[in-house]
Amino acid sequence: MKRLLIGLAVVLILVVGAYLGMSTILYSRLATIKPNCAGAFPDNTPAAFSVAQFSDSLDPAPYFMPEYETVSIPGRTPDITLSGWYVPSAGAETGREDRAVLVVHGLGTGSPDCRRHPRALLAAGMLHRAGYNVLLIDLRDHGDSTLEDGRWAGGTEEYLDVLSAWDWLMAEQGFAAEQIGIFAYSGGTGTTLIALGQEPRIAAIWLDSVFVDIELAIGDELSRSGLPTFLIPGGLLIARLNGDDLTAFSPLEAATRIDGRPVFITHAVGDSALKVDYAYRLADALRAAGAEPELWVTPGDGHVRSMFEETAEYERRLILFFRGWWCGRASFRDDLALSVVMERLSRLTEDTCRREIRTPASRQKDVGTVTVRASWQDATPL
Repeated sequence: MKRLLIGLAVVLILVVGAYLGMSTILYSRLATIKPNCAGAFPDNTPAAFSVAQFSDSLDPAPYFMPEYETVSIPGRTPDITLSGWYVPSAGAETGREDRAVLVVHGLGTGSPDCRRHPRALLAAGMLHRAGYNVLLIDLRDHGDSTLEDGRWAGGTEEYLDVLSAWDWLMAEQGFAAEQIGIFAYSGGTGTTLIALGQEPRIAAIWLDSVFVDIELAIGDELSRSGLPTFLIPGGLLIARLNGDDLTAFSPLEAATRIDGRPVFITHAVGDSALKVDYAYRLADALRAAGAEPELWVTPGDGHVRSMFEETAEYERRLILFFRGWWCGRASFRDDLALSVVMERLSRLTEDTCRREIRTPASRQKDVGTVTVRASWQDATPL
């Protein structure tokens, strides 16, 4: 009997050891960030950047931002300093320089990501040429920002970096909280949602290819890789032992504290990195909390690819959303072409914005087989 018990104990130790070993490998694989953007996109700056990796037909030159500043931003977390680029508005003469948008990049584990990524720079260029001041940052452990521990904390620490950049825009550039919006994509969306839940004064957010729940995301990644999902609890345990509680905050739960703030969600229907189901879950959670999120589901199976594949439409919707936030959530008619939107935007002032708003109307619109649920609000032509 004694031998049997010893034998069982040995087997148990071996099983637990193997489980924890596999969980450690899982945690390392999913959380280890490639430092300094893994050396990728070394020549990309706001003044000139390439999108050739994502599109061989898109000319990025119209989105170049020649005047920019390299800035250092003190973090809310002690000993964390964020690197960033601040791009002042080019439209000061029109009165449109009193709004800013913070651009939050994705997760740099599976592939490199930072403020030098073409996704971040193209989005920033769209916003800048529409008259917005833009701030692009590297989150901790990414790009040129402080290397803390080289691991992603699921947004549960990184959200403080988003709030640090938001603080900087107010303290150093003089913006009021209601004048600052946020654009985020991929892993940065979950981080931004956590920040939104913690800071009720964040004004408006655009989310591309959303991440809403760490356990769901890990489970999907394991399934794609042919690995058992019973490793999830072990991976979360190893993270805690390394000082990162990946479940301390939930992006989906944070959405319940939206308090009517405008949110735009876009996601590719066939996204294999983050399921489109996440976008629907988030939209439903926001509606349950009394918000009216705009949701645009695009065709295709790429991850954060719509800005490269449907550039004009992406830019048009982006401008309409943030213009709507500025004008009390009103926007131009949704059937206007980008060129018309840009021309009218160039003549827009705060006074005409207030004068031209009409009562919002809600409707549902179908695009092919994909239903886009949105809150559309029209303004009379300028």
